Amino acid sequence: MALQTWRVVGGPAPRDAYRRSVELAVAAEALGFESVWAWDHVYAGDDPRAEAILEPFILLTSIAEATRRVRIGHMVLCAGFRNPALTAKMAATLDVASGGRFELGIGAGWKESEWRAYGYGFPSVADRTVALGEQVEVIAGMLHAESASFAGRFVQAEDAVTVPRGVQERIPILVGGNGRRTTRRIAARHADELNLVYVPLEKMDEELEITREACRVAGRDPASLRISVYPLEADIQAVGQSRIELLRAYGRLGVTRVVANLDLQDGGLAALEAFAADCRATPLVTLAN
Repeated sequence: MALQTWRVVGGPAPRDAYRRSVELAVAAEALGFESVWAWDHVYAGDDPRAEAILEPFILLTSIAEATRRVRIGHMVLCAGFRNPALTAKMAATLDVASGGRFELGIGAGWKESEWRAYGYGFPSVADRTVALGEQVEVIAGMLHAESASFAGRFVQAEDAVTVPRGVQERIPILVGGNGRRTTRRIAARHADELNLVYVPLEKMDEELEITREACRVAGRDPASLRISVYPLEADIQAVGQSRIELLRAYGRLGVTRVVANLDLQDGGLAALEAFAADCRATPLVTLAN
């Protein structure tokens, strides 16, 4: 099971937010969670001054130094916020810092207010998704091949390399998003994992078949693309039997990772412990020792 940190403390108290984020990651590792993730936002809600939001590459580097086993990553990076060659370089460096525990999650981005506030404009959904595909093409080339050369509508690279390419022979790439055409094609071509966001349980069979078909079109064994999911927040926050049954249902469908986007503003340890207990009560879910 995976934990994503986001709202750790209320109000813009930067040292408290940083310290508590690292502490909760260490606690999650001790409780047996297999991975810890940070989001890639600069604004949390409607008021950008209301909460302390930490830059995720720097935060994950600190978490990497404080932990030993748990895997780390972004759920997910916003492709439009960074040059893809630089993203690949940062990913490889973070893989070195973590001793080979990093997974690169990336998506098209969606929050208009932060895009505009930081000067990125706000392209259409279609353009953001095309740009995501071009970025992943470059990143995959730099992390999984010798180099990347690419000339697209939004992205250009010429014999871009990153040395070292990390500790892992292949840094996993996770593509996040529910787009049924372009996003699935990107995942089928380049990703090790597809992350589906807030898909109701009753819709998962349909979404999984669309994903399998995208893999078949790409000439890929559908079983080689792992599937992770964000459950609806109300479902994953519900402690006890209803959450246990939800986790069991995802396991039966073949979902390999369920990401709990828990609200940890009030300290968070009790919420972590309760989630770990529900996972242990689920035969189809295994927490690491």
